[in-house]
Amino acid sequence: MTETGAVRTGPPGALARLPGRVPPLVADAALAAALFLVTLGPGRVANGTGFALQTALVLPLVWRRRAPRAVFGVIAAAALAQWLLGVQLPADAALLVALGTVTARAPYRSAWAAALVAVAGAVLAAARWAPEGRFPASAAAMTAAVAASALLGANARIRWAARAERLARLELDRDERERRAVEEERARIARELHDSVTHGLSVVVALADALGHARPADASAVTARIAETGRQALTDMRRALGLLQEAGPDAGPHTGPGDDRRSPPGIGQLRALCEQMEAAGLVTRLRVDGEAAGVPAAAQLTVHRLVQESLTNALRHAPQGSRAEVRVSCAPGAVTVEVTDDGRAAGTGRPGSAGSGRGLAGMRERAAAFGGVLEAGPRPGGGWRVFVRLDPGGAP
Repeated sequence: MTETGAVRTGPPGALARLPGRVPPLVADAALAAALFLVTLGPGRVANGTGFALQTALVLPLVWRRRAPRAVFGVIAAAALAQWLLGVQLPADAALLVALGTVTARAPYRSAWAAALVAVAGAVLAAARWAPEGRFPASAAAMTAAVAASALLGANARIRWAARAERLARLELDRDERERRAVEEERARIARELHDSVTHGLSVVVALADALGHARPADASAVTARIAETGRQALTDMRRALGLLQEAGPDAGPHTGPGDDRRSPPGIGQLRALCEQMEAAGLVTRLRVDGEAAGVPAAAQLTVHRLVQESLTNALRHAPQGSRAEVRVSCAPGAVTVEVTDDGRAAGTGRPGSAGSGRGLAGMRERAAAFGGVLEAGPRPGGGWRVFVRLDPGGAP
């Protein structure tokens, strides 16, 4: 609303831009022309005064939606001149059209004032032109016409207000959905960055520690493994950051052949992941049952990240010389992942094992996205176990 009690002069939002919609000025001009022709009968406009009054009563309707109060005032003045000159014209029905427009679009006080003016005009017209003895009936009929016009305008006001409220509510809902989508995307990117950076740095640190104790003949192999791990971490990080871009190729140069930042890792890359962990000092065994080709790419990425985070935690928290085992089972409608190690961590648990820490929280969120519940905790006799059953078809 532009004023207290005023409503918009046209449909709000996208409705005003619908293709093929007749412009208001054209529609109002057609209405004025139709009313002029309908009320222009033989003998009604026999002279210049009658034609001028006819035009003054009808022509302002062309601008009724642009300036409803001004148009009503001009038509009311023309109707008063018609009454003073004693020229009775059916075109004074234009005053009812103008009244309905004011009631629908102008502030409430203007609508009430226009209604009172129209009622006064109806009473004056009945007093002058009603047949003898028919004044009460004529005044009542004209007043009823004024009331009907005002009620039609008020009904239009209510409908437009309700439509504007619905559109505003739809826009708010859309904004809320977009806000939630942005938050979910940010959370997903944060998980990707956490998983890739934490894993890469943990492996690099472990390999750097091993380099200090390696024989000179093995030093070059360890150094090459450090460089390879660093490049892979950079690739994963660029892939995650690339999600922030709306379109176009990912930013940043390629690191070399095979650098495909558009293809997320999956079950097929678990073998290389286990070899990487073993090179860093965690003896890792992998077993994959079933056909991974039937598992959607998003679910495969989740499996890879769950295994990666579990092995990274084992590498960071389990003692030197620990062993880990990864078992992935692919069946129709379900994928199970189990990662165990035999390391004995200090205390009753590991950092983040009680639900704190971004790593375990991110794992739980990934599992929940596919209808899974993550189980993580110490094994009887020592070590750690992570287990989850995913429903690839249950992703939102």
